[in-house]
Amino acid sequence: MPKTGGAYLEIYEKLRKQITEGVYPYGSRMPSKRVTAEENGVSVVTAEHAYAILVDEGYLSARERSGFFVAYRESDLQPIPEARYTQLPQGNVTLEDETLPFPLYARTLRRILADYGEQLLVRSPGIGLKVLRDAISEHLARARDIHVLPEQIIIGSGAEYLYSLVVQLLGRESVYAVEDPSYEVIRRTYITQGVSVDTLPMGKDGILSSSLEQTPATVLHVTPFRSFPSGITASASKRREYIRWAHARGGYLIEDDYDSAFSPSSKAEDTLYALDPDSAVLYVSTFSRTVAPSIRAGYMVLPRALMAVYEQTLGFTSCSVPVLEQVLLTELLRSGDFDRHINHVRRRRRQAQEK
Repeated sequence: MPKTGGAYLEIYEKLRKQITEGVYPYGSRMPSKRVTAEENGVSVVTAEHAYAILVDEGYLSARERSGFFVAYRESDLQPIPEARYTQLPQGNVTLEDETLPFPLYARTLRRILADYGEQLLVRSPGIGLKVLRDAISEHLARARDIHVLPEQIIIGSGAEYLYSLVVQLLGRESVYAVEDPSYEVIRRTYITQGVSVDTLPMGKDGILSSSLEQTPATVLHVTPFRSFPSGITASASKRREYIRWAHARGGYLIEDDYDSAFSPSSKAEDTLYALDPDSAVLYVSTFSRTVAPSIRAGYMVLPRALMAVYEQTLGFTSCSVPVLEQVLLTELLRSGDFDRHINHVRRRRRQAQEK
């Protein structure tokens, strides 16, 4: 049976060593791919892959209908270190049952590499690929009742990165308020960005009204659905209170929509953005929770009133999410695989509650 896996690397290293040691001198013709495959017990495709690397690195040159010839001279190239095979630490690595199934992830990735090819090497626009922003816009409309233009969506590498964009957009002069308790990274990110942070105690249905009245903040960061670590979900009246608070102060709400996609409720929770779509709410969500922790990609939805401000303030910035990840997310959203995964997890959560 032919060798698989890293066989092409073994052949590559063997031939490279023979070339650099003069077994195959400069200008000499190499054995054919078929001969090399037979000698090493691999497929011709595997041998071809090894030869292609040697050509790319300048050890060989390929001549049409003539084969491969040694192009290496010791004075031409600097030595390349021996390849070292490393393995990711295993430990007690466990992925939650709510992450995207790996076979689906792998299948989508293979299709992308085959279908997109060199398009994956292009530079992304600063706010993210148009196709991904289109797909997110469509997803938000059907799943969260948020209706926005793709131009209102900013792609960034995770929630913390997007929080930092918020500060650059809204300014460091304002006081920022966060829930207490809240996910510690939220407060620390704002402090690192050089802003004053006020912590507001939580009641049974959200931030205490007395704290909202007393804080000097004009920017309020809230997680309306199942705030971490308290698990508190803001009531409908509390959500509207947040919006009234922002309007009264001429301020803004940062709606952190962590985990709401997996709500076991048959009706998705109302978002602050859907309640006030045009003025005071910046909506932030990521794919780290719904796809996999390794996917450091998220997005922020701006109210229309801030679109021109963003362009003037941050329009020059580059997108921090690799094109490959952006295309992967686009394919998951457009194929329906993302929604099917979300629905599967929500059904499982409902079943667990009913037991």
